[in-house]
Amino acid sequence: MTLTKAQLVDTIHETIGLPAKKSVEVVENLLEIIKQALEDGDDVLISGFGKFCINDKARRRGRNPATGEDMMLDRRRVVTFRCSSVLREKINK
Repeated sequence: MTLTKAQLVDTIHETIGLPAKKSVEVVENLLEIIKQALEDGDDVLISGFGKFCINDKARRRGRNPATGEDMMLDRRRVVTFRCSSVLREKINK
Protein backbone atom coordinates (compact mmCIF):
# COMPACT_ATOMS: atom_id res chain seq x y z
CA MET A 1 0.00 0.00 0.00
CA THR A 2 1.20 3.49 -0.80
CA LEU A 3 1.04 6.28 1.75
CA THR A 4 -0.49 9.34 0.09
CA LYS A 5 -0.31 13.03 0.91
CA ALA A 6 -3.97 12.93 1.96
CA GLN A 7 -3.22 10.10 4.38
CA LEU A 8 -0.33 12.11 5.85
CA VAL A 9 -2.67 15.04 6.38
CA ASP A 10 -5.28 12.79 8.02
CA THR A 11 -2.67 11.21 10.30
CA ILE A 12 -1.39 14.61 11.43
CA HIS A 13 -4.97 15.76 11.97
CA GLU A 14 -5.85 12.70 14.07
CA THR A 15 -2.56 12.25 15.95
CA ILE A 16 -1.73 15.83 16.87
CA GLY A 17 -5.26 17.16 16.85
CA LEU A 18 -4.43 19.97 14.45
CA PRO A 19 -7.41 21.25 12.46
CA ALA A 20 -7.65 19.64 9.01
CA LYS A 21 -6.92 22.92 7.21
CA LYS A 22 -3.77 23.50 9.31
CA SER A 23 -2.65 19.91 8.72
CA VAL A 24 -2.85 20.48 4.97
CA GLU A 25 -0.77 23.66 5.34
CA VAL A 26 1.87 21.86 7.40
CA VAL A 27 2.29 19.06 4.86
CA GLU A 28 2.24 21.44 1.87
CA ASN A 29 4.79 23.79 3.48
CA LEU A 30 7.10 20.94 4.45
CA LEU A 31 7.06 19.52 0.94
CA GLU A 32 7.60 22.99 -0.56
CA ILE A 33 10.64 23.57 1.68
CA ILE A 34 12.12 20.22 0.61
CA LYS A 35 11.43 20.91 -3.08
CA GLN A 36 12.97 24.38 -2.89
CA ALA A 37 16.12 23.08 -1.18
CA LEU A 38 16.55 20.37 -3.83
CA GLU A 39 15.89 22.87 -6.63
CA ASP A 40 18.67 25.07 -5.18
CA GLY A 41 21.04 22.08 -5.31
CA ASP A 42 21.09 21.50 -1.55
CA ASP A 43 20.81 18.09 0.08
CA VAL A 44 18.00 17.50 2.56
CA LEU A 45 18.94 15.49 5.66
CA ILE A 46 16.18 14.34 8.00
CA SER A 47 17.82 12.69 11.01
CA GLY A 48 16.56 9.19 11.69
CA PHE A 49 14.90 9.05 8.27
CA GLY A 50 17.37 9.67 5.46
CA LYS A 51 18.98 12.05 3.01
CA PHE A 52 17.69 13.37 -0.32
CA CYS A 53 20.60 14.22 -2.63
CA ILE A 54 20.88 15.89 -6.02
CA ASN A 55 23.14 14.08 -8.48
CA ASP A 56 24.21 15.29 -11.90
CA LYS A 57 24.00 12.81 -14.75
CA ALA A 58 26.31 13.44 -17.68
CA ARG A 59 25.21 13.49 -21.30
CA ARG A 60 25.14 9.90 -22.54
CA ARG A 61 24.22 7.65 -25.40
CA GLY A 62 20.82 6.05 -25.26
CA ARG A 63 18.40 4.21 -27.46
CA ASN A 64 14.77 4.83 -28.33
CA PRO A 65 13.09 1.57 -27.26
CA ALA A 66 10.24 2.02 -29.74
CA THR A 67 12.42 2.45 -32.85
CA GLY A 68 15.81 1.14 -31.74
CA GLU A 69 17.35 4.41 -32.96
CA ASP A 70 20.53 5.60 -31.17
CA MET A 71 20.27 9.02 -29.60
CA MET A 72 22.06 11.29 -27.16
CA LEU A 73 20.39 11.91 -23.82
CA ASP A 74 20.91 15.36 -22.33
CA ARG A 75 22.54 16.10 -19.00
CA ARG A 76 20.11 16.08 -16.14
CA ARG A 77 19.82 16.25 -12.39
CA VAL A 78 18.22 13.43 -10.43
CA VAL A 79 17.12 13.11 -6.83
CA THR A 80 18.31 10.07 -4.90
CA PHE A 81 17.35 8.95 -1.41
CA ARG A 82 19.58 7.16 1.08
CA CYS A 83 17.82 5.93 4.17
CA SER A 84 19.43 6.32 7.56
CA SER A 85 20.77 3.32 9.46
CA VAL A 86 17.98 3.84 12.02
CA LEU A 87 15.31 3.51 9.32
CA ARG A 88 17.14 0.60 7.65
CA GLU A 89 17.22 -1.32 10.95
CA LYS A 90 13.55 -0.61 11.60
CA ILE A 91 12.57 -1.84 8.12
CA ASN A 92 14.66 -5.00 8.41
CA LYS A 93 13.39 -6.11 11.84
